Amino acid sequence: MQFTTTPTLEGQSITEYCGVVTGEAILGANIFRDFFAGVRDIVGGRSGAYEKELRKAREIAFKELQEQAESLGANAVVGIDIDYETVGKESSMLMVSVTGTAVKTRR
Repeated sequence: MQFTTTPTLEGQSITEYCGVVTGEAILGANIFRDFFAGVRDIVGGRSGAYEKELRKAREIAFKELQEQAESLGANAVVGIDIDYETVGKESSMLMVSVTGTAVKTRR
């Protein structure tokens, strides 16, 4: 399965548009882990714990996107858009949503 944020794949022809596909992942944030991540990572200016959670959520969302595309018979997803949001009471959860167009391509 090929993924791209562009509307086409260089060197390949889109032979069929299969439909819009999406993948979402919502992960809850653990207050104790968040507190210690902030303390531990404050010197470097980056939060390794948050980055790990973002990566995990993005991987889940892309897996769902791929499964939907495969169920439509597609071999690629073009025009992908990735969005990150905080949701829930006091923004206590992280949501990653990935949307694109499932297509069949030919070289």
